[in-house]
Amino acid sequence: MSVQQAYANFIEQSLAWHQAEGISMQTWRDAAQSSPCEVQSLGDERVSWQPVSQQPPADFSNVERALELTLHPDIKAFYSSWFGANLAAEHPKGKLALLMPWHAADIARLQENIIGHILMKRRLRQQETVFFAVTDDENIMLSVLNRSGEVFQESVGQEVKVKLADNLAEFLAELKPLAYSPLFD
Repeated sequence: MSVQQAYANFIEQSLAWHQAEGISMQTWRDAAQSSPCEVQSLGDERVSWQPVSQQPPADFSNVERALELTLHPDIKAFYSSWFGANLAAEHPKGKLALLMPWHAADIARLQENIIGHILMKRRLRQQETVFFAVTDDENIMLSVLNRSGEVFQESVGQEVKVKLADNLAEFLAELKPLAYSPLFD
């Protein structure tokens, strides 16, 4: 199964779960720019939202040129598929939120963060990774090992050690939907 299919399957599961539970997906409004994901204003600077397919898909060739590397196809597929807010989930190893760009301008910020992260990994002489999710522990993120596509739990500033899946599609297929938590803001 491809990353795009596994991700689309999880989003469908998440939308169905939220509907069955009677919970709307909510996040903070970006005062500078609206998102194609916004469904309804909820007042107090919050909006309800739903994932929306990126049209056109994000292009990461600028990141690859800047770093003189080829990003793993799984990470490019993940970040160029959907717009959305952080999408809460539970993996057998714990709770997490999948990172999603909110709108086109957010993709540029994401790309800058990926460049900064890889430069930090190089400076520390560690294997290059690209993050794709956060956990309720601010010092732990989930990352794809760029050379292999394996998914790891990554402690900030440390070499990856805890492998979670052979690839991102396998990891996404193991997720169960959760309601969004302010811990992931």
